[in-house]
Amino acid sequence: MGVTVQKRRDARWRAVWASWRPDVRAAWTALWTSRLLVWAAGLGAVAVWGIHATHRANFDPGGVTRPFGAVGDLLVGPGARWDSVWYLNIANDGYGAGSADRAAFFPLYPMVVRAGGWVVGSPLVAALLVSFVTFLMALAALHRLAVIEVGPEAARWTVVALALFPGSLWFSAAYSESLFLMVSVGAVLCARKERWAWAGVLGALGAATRSAGLLLMIPLALLWWEARRAHPTRVPWRTAGWLAVVPLGLAAFCGYLAVDGESARAPFSSQDTWHRALKGPWTGVADGATAAWDGARQLVHGPPPPTYFDKAVGDAMAIGRHNVALFACLLIAVPALVGAFRRLPLAHAAYAFFALLLPLSYPVVPQPLMSLPRFEAVLYPLFLWLGWWLARGPAWRRVAVLGVFAVGLAACSALFTTWHWVA
Repeated sequence: MGVTVQKRRDARWRAVWASWRPDVRAAWTALWTSRLLVWAAGLGAVAVWGIHATHRANFDPGGVTRPFGAVGDLLVGPGARWDSVWYLNIANDGYGAGSADRAAFFPLYPMVVRAGGWVVGSPLVAALLVSFVTFLMALAALHRLAVIEVGPEAARWTVVALALFPGSLWFSAAYSESLFLMVSVGAVLCARKERWAWAGVLGALGAATRSAGLLLMIPLALLWWEARRAHPTRVPWRTAGWLAVVPLGLAAFCGYLAVDGESARAPFSSQDTWHRALKGPWTGVADGATAAWDGARQLVHGPPPPTYFDKAVGDAMAIGRHNVALFACLLIAVPALVGAFRRLPLAHAAYAFFALLLPLSYPVVPQPLMSLPRFEAVLYPLFLWLGWWLARGPAWRRVAVLGVFAVGLAACSALFTTWHWVA
């Protein structure tokens, strides 16, 4: 009897693996080719230009991104800069009473890194492994979702476009982007297959990973409503209760902070420390356009007086160049968002709309669109549409778009690895 049960289990797992094999194969190809580009560009930039020692000393005084000696630190460099310091410090020491600045970084990723650090002996190695593995799983889930929504050929270009997108730099860094992409795409895929319990649980994990995770309720609720309308007997009302699980991820974080001696509102109030303030819907668009125009003028007429951000980006001219590049990233997202509304189910497009609205309503001074490429990279609907558009067009379209993406990814990797501010 036991042997029969085991055989059935083995057969079931073989069937599961066989069904996922095309998705994993597409994800693996996209991952290793894009990460080879990230590491080659990053290490090449260090060999040519060296590392900005001042930025490294100012933003990583404890040396958490360089624990391995000269060679080891060089090899992990393309994945361990800037906000990696915050995640690694939280993984090492927790949040702690009075450290409200850390509350801007949600807990699931540093928790997983901390657990992984106990296993492999190094939080930094664990962080990079978590990012790589979850990125692979996210790409596989995205490929499967894309096959459902836009077809097999478009699914291939969806994962390739996302892997080469300049903002994908952070998927292999000690950042939470890859984990969030995995749980968010996984939640939507489960909802698409009417597995509401898994959708709710993964949505809650998303809400514990990033502040935008709470917005996963939008696609999950819309997908549930569509499934309910189409098959009311198969999707009873009680299944909607699983959607209420999503906010529990955020509630658990706030509750933990309160118990730990910090304000339960710290994840929201800490945004003030990072110079983000709510100015109203879409104000970041106008502010970003103004900043980009000023940045273009600076290239001709010279920089304004220095500001606080000079410490991070080097000089006001760099701020101006960044503002121009960030506004270009916003312009790239516009046709993809419009295309998502025209081609994809409303659940996906609505999620992209509101997830993009969030950072554009909280502009940063003097870089209103700061971190926009990171926010765009996890908006899977934009890439679903882009994959569909690339699949329908001639070969030169794919070469042009993916070529521009690859150049941008290499440039961002070079800047990031040499401790120059990116996005």
